[in-house]
Amino acid sequence: MAYLPPHKRHSGSSEAPSPSPPTASLRSLSISSSPRGRHRPRPANNKIIHAAGCVSRWSPLPPFSPCSDDAESLRLEPFPCDSIERKTGAKPLVLVLSSSLEGYSGSAEAAAAAIAERFLPDLLASAKRAMTHDVDREKEDVKLSLVARVGKVFFQPGGSPVSLDALREAAKAGEEGSRSQVRKSFYTNMPCERLDDMERSAVEMMGLEFDSSKEHYHVKVFDKHRSDSTISCKCTLQEDGKLAIHKVELNQIRQLVEDITCMSKDLDLRLMLSTKRILKNLDTEVQSAIETLVSSAIVDPDVKGGLRWSLGKESTGERFSIVGVWHTNYRAFRNKTIRFKLRHADRFDHRSLTGEVSNEVTFKLIGISRRLQDGDQEADAVKQMLESAVRMIWDSALNYKLAP
Repeated sequence: MAYLPPHKRHSGSSEAPSPSPPTASLRSLSISSSPRGRHRPRPANNKIIHAAGCVSRWSPLPPFSPCSDDAESLRLEPFPCDSIERKTGAKPLVLVLSSSLEGYSGSAEAAAAAIAERFLPDLLASAKRAMTHDVDREKEDVKLSLVARVGKVFFQPGGSPVSLDALREAAKAGEEGSRSQVRKSFYTNMPCERLDDMERSAVEMMGLEFDSSKEHYHVKVFDKHRSDSTISCKCTLQEDGKLAIHKVELNQIRQLVEDITCMSKDLDLRLMLSTKRILKNLDTEVQSAIETLVSSAIVDPDVKGGLRWSLGKESTGERFSIVGVWHTNYRAFRNKTIRFKLRHADRFDHRSLTGEVSNEVTFKLIGISRRLQDGDQEADAVKQMLESAVRMIWDSALNYKLAP
């Protein structure tokens, strides 16, 4: 009998339910900004790595009132999301304006100024710390990347109750606060039709031009000698049906994460600074292993992630093994300071045997990233660029409702 990969078994059976497809961009975080340990990976297989001193926090816009009770102006309400409900057994909660204030609409200028005022000092400090961190420049090419992502901030029931008081304390805690027991996640999966609408709106309002449209396969390789990270081989499909390695990277390291519940909008905003780590001058054993694993991959559109391996080909020796695959298609638009990327991603984790499909929207703030990479931290110039980017995103990308 031919070998059937684990993630393809029972695919035709009506009795065996398919794995829950949580979005790939759903990352559970504490609402806290206490410093994290150096390059500490997340539990399980997410391998989200935070730099030492990384600030990861949440705030609402408009903010909580400074003195009085917010119960009359704000409320927590369940948000229908099938993938989260299948995973947790309960609807996630979102923070919204009460009915008496539902017509409220903050201006883009005021929102951009408020966000930049809070985010800029930590952005400059995080960029400086990231660029002075010791790395072996002969083995890794390190690049700063500042992005804005569009999605929805979810609060998840379980453990301590989610309440306005708990959220107020979490927002108030700032960098000096202790870790909150309230759990949140940033959900970025968009319906396809919303991506099309957003593309038309953002391209027109931001004056963007078409940049590229590409398809990639990402082969995730675990190296026992590098247990705190995962090697990711970005590959392209050749005419002969084989994969060619385009780039080899390690997990990005998050330097700063700011999640903002935009209560006058349909969608929320995440700003994130991270360092990309591109491997170069690989040693012979690593180079040989990843080439062997990639060359033995079989492209199969009927399996999750788009790739499978024959029996015994998912590892080489005792050191290297396949732990996941991604199949991504994206189209991108850009101007001199922003690159707007719409991506469809089909992912499969070989360890947990779970698959996930998502449509994601990312604004790469390439103008600011370039300045910070070059060590240009002139605060007024960076602030002006940040406010300009947030204003455009506020007007063009946060007005689309997520379909239940």
